[in-house]
Amino acid sequence: MDINSLRSILTVVAFAVFIAIVWWAYSGQNKAAFDEAARLPFDGEDEGTGYGERK
Repeated sequence: MDINSLRSILTVVAFAVFIAIVWWAYSGQNKAAFDEAARLPFDGEDEGTGYGERK
């Protein structure tokens, strides 16, 4: 096995990991958790004065 074979195997493994991450991110079972995380910046807007806000 030479270095080019090792590089080819590593490329295929990296691509497989990329596909697995994309599949995980777009799977329906994670939608609720991602929706909750997307709302985090907007939760608690009335709690005190934030950065750049004036009272």
